[in-house]
Amino acid sequence: MDITIAIDAMGGDHGPHVTIPAVLHAIRHDSQLSIILVGPRDVLEAELAANKAEAGPRLRIHHASEIVAMDESPQSALKNKKDSSMRVAINLVKSGEANACVSAGNTGALMATARFVLKTLPGIDRPAIAGILPTQKGKVYMLDLGANADCTPEHLLQFAIMGAMLVSCVEHKERPTVGLLNIGSEDIKGNEVVKQAGELLRASHLNFYGNIEGNDIYKGTTDVVVCDGFVGNVALKTSEGLAQMVNRFLTQEFKRNWLTKMTALMAMPVLKAFKRRLDHRRYNGATFLGLRGVVVKSHGGADSLAFQYAIRAAAEESRNGVLERITEQLEIEHLQPQLASQEIK
Repeated sequence: MDITIAIDAMGGDHGPHVTIPAVLHAIRHDSQLSIILVGPRDVLEAELAANKAEAGPRLRIHHASEIVAMDESPQSALKNKKDSSMRVAINLVKSGEANACVSAGNTGALMATARFVLKTLPGIDRPAIAGILPTQKGKVYMLDLGANADCTPEHLLQFAIMGAMLVSCVEHKERPTVGLLNIGSEDIKGNEVVKQAGELLRASHLNFYGNIEGNDIYKGTTDVVVCDGFVGNVALKTSEGLAQMVNRFLTQEFKRNWLTKMTALMAMPVLKAFKRRLDHRRYNGATFLGLRGVVVKSHGGADSLAFQYAIRAAAEESRNGVLERITEQLEIEHLQPQLASQEIK
């Protein structure tokens, strides 16, 4: 299936120095993928030339005169940057010229702009950020990772529906398991919001596993982990900090003396395999679920390899009809009017 993705080429800490090499790699390895690079035309043409490439049928440039700064407020970006590379890329999804948008830009500005331009799906009150984490069994999809600090039980049910349909489409699992992040596995544990969300999930048509605890995330107990954005973001940042600490401790211990350095040399194949399994770049690309369009947020500091994974995520979600599956499940759960899927453009 042919897919077109609009790339905010100026977003992130490194801008086109990262996005363009990633795009060139993506179109070389996916013959059904087309890219629209969005940003100042002269800047993008110069960067393409530096990479010995040029625009063509599958790689077009769409001029945008403004750039959203990484520290710019969402309100400022939404009000004052109507011709930003971020806004124009999202507009291309709205118009149907692109199937998805990928940006490494300012998260708050991207969410605010995407929500304003695309609106939410019928039956969804708030978009959620869904990300991928490695587990002992493979990977888990977790949401919300920071878009909604305060949630109602109904919001958590909507997150569960969106997350389950994302996994069903992208991972080709018919009935992915859903876990509700809590302070204990018993139904009586947790605050009132989580307890009520558990009741809604047990009454739903989803494959609800039940409450899970923090250590279940990396055990891979379920395919989807649901929580509010406050808890999800804290869990994510804690995990990132732990991974960095483990890496630093290992490096320090292996460099302690000549004997440990020799040990490191002998263990190099194992260390490389270990590093690859925990390489955060391979899990880059958080999806803004609940919008009337596919929007994928890359980490702002992503390198070319990481940005490639974000592009891949956007392409897979578009090809596998994630938005349509979410809409169908919302109808099954009676959370929106019948035939609302026809409203998706």
